[in-house]
Amino acid sequence: MSFSFAIRVATPADVPIIFQLIQALAAYEKLSHAVTGTEEALRQHLFGDRPYAEVLLAHTPTDVIGYALFFTTYSTFLTRPGLWLEDLFVLPAYRRQGVGTALLKALARLASDRDYGRIEWSVLDWNTPAIQFYERIGATVLPDWRICRLSGDVLKHFGHPDEPV
Repeated sequence: MSFSFAIRVATPADVPIIFQLIQALAAYEKLSHAVTGTEEALRQHLFGDRPYAEVLLAHTPTDVIGYALFFTTYSTFLTRPGLWLEDLFVLPAYRRQGVGTALLKALARLASDRDYGRIEWSVLDWNTPAIQFYERIGATVLPDWRICRLSGDVLKHFGHPDEPV
């Protein structure tokens, strides 16, 4: 299958399709139950008074086929900002056709143009196709690092131990 596609910056009108793609990613990762957010919250966080994240979209002339959602981080070791790639997702029908690579290249250009020091992301240990893809493009999968997380009631209680949960 040969087709043309392009990469562009998301706009507020894209929020419904971005949210649908987030749900598709969660289904692929077997984490649909973890999607508790809403389109309205996503719209506010991407395009409100204080945007927290940005999105690049891959699209054909008629459809959005993938996305990369990312935000700025900071490396004290580099003393430079960087990008955290929260989501990279391409619809199954368009995989293995350069769409994911194009999204990552666009993100790398953006990071380079902003003089950022690096791009980082996580990958599920069972997602062998993604790990192999990342290694093919030259990414290092860090074997000694683990992600730590406080969320939900645990986060609330840890931050406010005197308040009832």
